[in-house]
Amino acid sequence: MKSLPYFCRGEVIRGFGRGSKELGIPTANFPDSVVDNLPADISTGIYYGWASLGNGDIHKMVMSIGWNPYYKNTKKSMETHVIHPFKDDFYGEILSVVMVGYIRPERSYDSLDALITAINNDIEEAKVKLELPEHLKLKEDNFFTNTIMNGH
Repeated sequence: MKSLPYFCRGEVIRGFGRGSKELGIPTANFPDSVVDNLPADISTGIYYGWASLGNGDIHKMVMSIGWNPYYKNTKKSMETHVIHPFKDDFYGEILSVVMVGYIRPERSYDSLDALITAINNDIEEAKVKLELPEHLKLKEDNFFTNTIMNGH
């Protein structure tokens, strides 16, 4: 995908309220304005990369882009799971992400357990891939350090 790495930023909005409650895997949702601006060649599926909230630390993340076949959504969404334990939710915060690579296409699952297993596998894969030197260097990108000063 020639659009990767892809940098984007937006306010965290309330999603479907399922990530934390049903899956035990909290996700941050981007508003439609961010989703609608995705380049055409970024297909639906699971991605990995780096994320930071506000001016905070940069953490590994996995992101699901698509219609979430398991939940049969009708609207495309971008849901980011930051691989880091946060005490509070972060609605209204500015989330900055760089999508570095693609893990797999979207698919539907027969059960919630199968979905949770798949997401946990994605998280493990992301953790390993982000240690590659070409991915680690994106963590240092000035996209993350310039967040608030430039009013991006």
